[in-house]
Amino acid sequence: MPTLEAAVAPQLMTMDEYLRTSFRPDCDFVDDHIEERNFGEYKHGFCKWKSGSGSARREQWNVRVVGELRTRVAADRIRIPDVSVVYDDAATSERVRVTAPLIAIEILSPEDRLPRVLVRLEDFRKMGIQNIWLLDPEERIAFTYTSSGLRQVEASRIEVPETPI
Repeated sequence: MPTLEAAVAPQLMTMDEYLRTSFRPDCDFVDDHIEERNFGEYKHGFCKWKSGSGSARREQWNVRVVGELRTRVAADRIRIPDVSVVYDDAATSERVRVTAPLIAIEILSPEDRLPRVLVRLEDFRKMGIQNIWLLDPEERIAFTYTSSGLRQVEASRIEVPETPI
């Protein structure tokens, strides 16, 4: 029988092994180990659905909204944003996203801890993603993340600067 220590030890693997493996639900790949993602509660799922399907103007804006898109944020890291918004161009055919999405959206789950979430958001920023949103469905508030840190959105909606989005 595995010990508790063995049960919580990170599963080590190479990037190639990770890319050839399917996880249910999908997991991040961080520094040669698998990192589980929190989700599955009703409010998280509903917020994810609303974020992904809420824009009837996707075609007008020339974007695609994709849930759980493996995104290579660094040479040794693949993160999976809850929702990605990407321009509808040749890069949409990337099996693993290496072109920075226009928007990365993370949705908090009750089990999420802010220090761990901030590491994820910083990985997105370092990749070059300019619009990083953190949504809290429990509190019904939104944040943006930049090099200046996390900032609560005071407006009734989030916008992407210099776009109609």
